[in-house]
Formats: sequence, C-alpha cells, structure tokens
Amino acid sequence: MTTQQTTIHFSDALGDWIARSLGAGHTPGDIVDALAAQQFDAGIAGQLVAAIARAQRDGLPMPRGALNVAMPVAAGPVAAGDGPRIGKGPVIATTDRDVRVVSRMEKPLIAVLEGVLSGDECEALVAMARPRLTPSTTVDPSTGFDMVSGNRTSEGMFFRLEENPLVARIDRRISALMGMPVENGEGLQVLRYAEGARSAPHFDFLMPSNAANQASIARSGQRVSTLVIYLNDVAGGGDTVFPEVGFGVVPRRGNAVYFEYCDARNQLDARTLHAGSQVTAGEKWVVTKWMRQRRFVPAGMAGGM
Repeated sequence: MTTQQTTIHFSDALGDWIARSLGAGHTPGDIVDALAAQQFDAGIAGQLVAAIARAQRDGLPMPRGALNVAMPVAAGPVAAGDGPRIGKGPVIATTDRDVRVVSRMEKPLIAVLEGVLSGDECEALVAMARPRLTPSTTVDPSTGFDMVSGNRTSEGMFFRLEENPLVARIDRRISALMGMPVENGEGLQVLRYAEGARSAPHFDFLMPSNAANQASIARSGQRVSTLVIYLNDVAGGGDTVFPEVGFGVVPRRGNAVYFEYCDARNQLDARTLHAGSQVTAGEKWVVTKWMRQRRFVPAGMAGGM
C-alpha cells in the first residue's frame, strides 16, 4: 500500500485547542486519544498534533487552516473535474422537480435545500423502511468492521440502488441534485432516532487506514459527498451540527443538508465533521445518500462486476 500527501483542513479553534493542551502539559498521546474519541482518525490526529508540537518546540509558525499529511491510498483512477458538484444559484433543477437552496456555505461546501422530497414520498419511505430496521452500526476505525455503536443510538436499513419505482425515482433525482451518476451512489440508508438518541461527531469519508476501507476505496473510490434528507418534523432537538464551523441545520420534513468533503485531487476536508444532536422530544427519521468517485461496488460483488 502506497501513501500520498493529502491536505486535511481544520479549524483555527481546533489548532488553538491542541496548542493550549500541549502548553498545559498534556502529552501528544493523550491529545490524540481525546481526538480519536471524537471519531478523528488517530493517524491524522497524530500527524496534526506532532506538527503543532514541533512548531512549539522549534519556535516555528503554527500550522493554520490546513496541513499536508501522509495517508495510505489504494491504487485507482480519480474522477476528473474539480470544484463544487452541486449546482449553483438559488434553484437546482433535477430530473422531476426544482429544489430551492435555502442557504449555502462555501468552505466547506454545505447547502441547506428545501423540498427535495414531497410529504407523500417521506411517508412512503418511512413505511417501507420501518419493518426492515435493525440496530445501527458504525465502522470501527481500528478494524474497518461494522459494529453496533453506543454513540449512534438509532435503527437503520439500506435500500438497494433503484430497488423499486419510488426508490428509483428518488435515486435519480438525488443523482441529478448531487451532480454524480446514479451508479456512483450507495443505496439509500434510512435511520430512525428515538427520543434521547443522537449520533456522535464523525466524518463520512473513509479513512484508508485499515484493510476494509482500503478494499472499499479500491473498488469504488473515496466517498465525496453526502445528502441527508429529513423525513419528518422533529418535535424537539435532532439538529445536524457541524462543530468545526459552528453551523447547524434544523430538521424539516422534505428538506435536506448537502456537504462535500473530497475533491478531484483527493483532498479531504475535516471541517465537515458533523453530528446529530440529541432528540429531546418525539423521533427523527432521515434518509442518507453517499456518493463515490466511481461506480459503487458493495463488498462481495467485486468478482461479478
């Protein structure tokens, strides 16, 4: 497995916190452990902490905003083109409806969208997903294997790509909205958060630091963007928050939040760290789409593709 230099963007607040922690006598290992507990990749956290510690020791300028780090990569072509994949302007045309942009942040690219799904479509997805829900899993960063997570106390399920007419219509609409081919999308994932549930801060891009992620990236390329669509109005809490940039989105049925984190040069944007705040009343339903650099090939299907 080879390595490449990848630019990781981070907030000044995070850099200042690391510098203060080092100045207060905390060891680099303790700081890396604290970051890893918040789902930062331990390898990248270690390189960032080491760079700041080195700057303090040698009297050099502190890294600000971005840092080039060495990351293991699997061989494979990178999608051509650069720049935002989602359309510009106040309205984005899709296959069968126009979607209004409520707000947009450029760095990192985060857009709040109105009317991605109709009320009837939201209700239909919930009805189809409900009998197929199982306890949600996350990927253990040390092994790459799925595990039931205490940090994401939810239930979830996946639809197959274009599994039925409704899912196919939504897959095509989302593909046009996200500016990527339908085949590059992972299957729609529906999640239900009961009252008291939340999701801990995490990244959606895949860290190629274990065999499972390396194999997935080799098959399909890196994840490049995410669309989270809210399937119901939440009675209390449940906001999607981006703590690195101080931005939050209130769930509203049919609306969505879109964000990008990997460009055509394989640069990953750590400022897209995000979480789901605790649901304080009622329940929260969302459906998520992840896009890849190339055609998505699930594990176990590579030999037949």
